[in-house]
Amino acid sequence: MQVSEAEWTDVEKNIARTAFERAYAREIEALLRQVREQAGTLVELSDLWQLHDFLSARRHEVEGKYDYQYSGLLFVFAGLVKEGWLHLNDLEGLGKDKLSKVTALAKM
Repeated sequence: MQVSEAEWTDVEKNIARTAFERAYAREIEALLRQVREQAGTLVELSDLWQLHDFLSARRHEVEGKYDYQYSGLLFVFAGLVKEGWLHLNDLEGLGKDKLSKVTALAKM
């Protein structure tokens, strides 16, 4: 089975959506903590622009990463596992083939 040809059952779709949202929430919470920390150290206008640039880059990265299309979702999950935002146990209930693919891709 090709990754892009994976069939998703309704149960798997629910598990996937929950895992996706959980990973997103984890990353956004970490980002908010980091921004609060950085904002507390602003002294000069250049510090503010640096924070702005950081936020612009992170927004681009996050919006590009969290793409919920079933054809590429296993790749998204593998990347999130690799980065630590998603845990394999968040994906429990997906088919063994999907879990195997996510696990293998995350190790690359």
